[in-house]
Amino acid sequence: MSRGGSDGGADASGDNAVPAAGPGADVRVAVEVLPAAQDLPLPTYMTPGAAGLDLRAAIDAPVRLEAGERRLIPTGMRVAIPSGYEGQVRPRSGLAIRHGVTLLNAPGTIDSDYRGEVQVVLANLGTEPFTICRGERIAQMVIAPVARAQLVRVDALTETDRGAGGFGHTGA
Repeated sequence: MSRGGSDGGADASGDNAVPAAGPGADVRVAVEVLPAAQDLPLPTYMTPGAAGLDLRAAIDAPVRLEAGERRLIPTGMRVAIPSGYEGQVRPRSGLAIRHGVTLLNAPGTIDSDYRGEVQVVLANLGTEPFTICRGERIAQMVIAPVARAQLVRVDALTETDRGAGGFGHTGA
């Protein structure tokens, strides 16, 4: 991965993704475009209020996803997400409602120390085959802050009104 360039270079930790201060502030994420995706645009927000950056398929030829099938689809990019943040890879609602195409591990997490290619596990839960084409928007990535938990072993938890009520406990 190239260090430096127009992003201002590496921060003190050696990470070249530098967050701005404060919640809701813009977060700078360095993106390395791999050879297979040089002609594809960087992930983009499709509207001013969009939370997710649309990720595109960096495939050489169309991929037919049969009903019930899943495939790992490359995006042709690597990212350097700042420490204290994660990339959440989520399904696109249009693909889900129109074709039954979604992500199996949604949201998928891109950790701040991961430097491999971003890939998407697409699954066709629909009844018809679905063809993925080069450059098609296949998922979205949300950059979100992460809290690091400090787990504390206790003998018993405090009780709540809900208690152990789980799946469907409040009704349909």
